[in-house]
Amino acid sequence: MSRLALCLLVLLPLSATAGEKGEKPAGEKNGFTRTKDIIYGRKFGVVLTMDVFAPTKNANGLGLIWVVSGGWFSGHQAINAFFAHEFVQRGYTVFAVVHGSQPMFTIPEILEDMHRAVRYIRHHAKDYKIDPDRLGIYGGSAGGHLSLMQGTAGMEGAAVSLDPVERASSRVQAVACFFPPTDFLNYGENGKDALGRGVLASFKAPFDFREIDKKTNSFFPVIDEEKKLEIGRKISPITHISKDDPPTLILHGDADKLVPIQQAEIFVAKYKEVGAEAELVVRKGAAHGWPSLVKDLSHFADWFDRHLKKAEKK
Repeated sequence: MSRLALCLLVLLPLSATAGEKGEKPAGEKNGFTRTKDIIYGRKFGVVLTMDVFAPTKNANGLGLIWVVSGGWFSGHQAINAFFAHEFVQRGYTVFAVVHGSQPMFTIPEILEDMHRAVRYIRHHAKDYKIDPDRLGIYGGSAGGHLSLMQGTAGMEGAAVSLDPVERASSRVQAVACFFPPTDFLNYGENGKDALGRGVLASFKAPFDFREIDKKTNSFFPVIDEEKKLEIGRKISPITHISKDDPPTLILHGDADKLVPIQQAEIFVAKYKEVGAEAELVVRKGAAHGWPSLVKDLSHFADWFDRHLKKAEKK
């Protein structure tokens, strides 16, 4: 299967539109507004944007971050309002985050975008009328991987930063995702790495790691194998699991060839081993996506209801 075909397989369930040119398929008449292209950051002359879906009634004061990503490709055209609809109907404000996309940016650089997005949302929580201490995150495939990274490797803010956004934490309080990669160095079986290799050989660009030479202010590729493996560990959510990680739900098909269900199984097993809360729901016979996937967002909403609402301040 070509890289384009694989990307379409990942993105199509997340990007089908109900109207032309990104128009609101539900809109205010069905209880929410959509604000497009809010700039949450800039890098190398590129703006980083998100769309915000806000309920017009029965808002619950909670925010959810939707990671718009498939194969670590991300773009505004992939924002399908139906992936926010279930949540806004329950009163959540949904932030559809578009990160710097491959092939221009690698996974370590994309992760920095996600930290920035969460910090921006938390810093502006009052503006969006949400609780900064009760944020959830969700996504599918690469978006699931990035969601898990935010759950396991979210960071406290930089207290001395001149940028007030950077002083905010990038941690989240609940995670739900579809079929996420969790361990690139044990992908499908122990010791098998997928750093743009094996089943992910058609996704080389996000794994073309690079570093900057501070003397010449230019990028150079990482070619040392040990260094690549070190980065591979750092971008694997399973590496960062600790007892204080947020409750996490994973839905995964047991016939998935692109992201083996083993990835979800080993992640959930380690989560439980350290005493953190995780749940795996297996879709029998399902591959990397399934026809009723959008309906399964109700499971995500139930998960967020259970774990974000229960923390409500008295």
